[in-house]
Amino acid sequence: MKAEDLMTAPPVTVRPATTAFEAALVMEREAVGCVLVTDHGRLCGILTDRDLTVRVLAHGPHPAQPVAELMTTPVVTVAGDADLDTAYRSFRNTGVRRLPVLDGDRPVGMLTVDDLLRDVVERLLDLLIPVSRSALRESAA
Repeated sequence: MKAEDLMTAPPVTVRPATTAFEAALVMEREAVGCVLVTDHGRLCGILTDRDLTVRVLAHGPHPAQPVAELMTTPVVTVAGDADLDTAYRSFRNTGVRRLPVLDGDRPVGMLTVDDLLRDVVERLLDLLIPVSRSALRESAA
């Protein structure tokens, strides 16, 4: 399975000149915890809800500050055609919770730790359901 098979697409993006306030509104509207900062379709950085808290609110409200001054760079990313082992290693080695998925240098989606967890649970259920049905049939006999 590839990163692109589990990613959420399209990614939620804002431009570098977008204000912190506007980015927060986008996050609220789209029900996401981060936005990708792009310029002409190319990834420049990532802005998370934590970035807004730590870099804006903790130092006094600066809602008009552009996201270009707040975003995290460089961004840890994964290629869309990368296998999930690569994504797992990236999460494990960097401690990030979100990986923008790229096609070349253009973001095409977002892969989160939650996406991987959901996949693990679904795979586990796929294994356990037939086993539990078999066990139930055997105990009924």
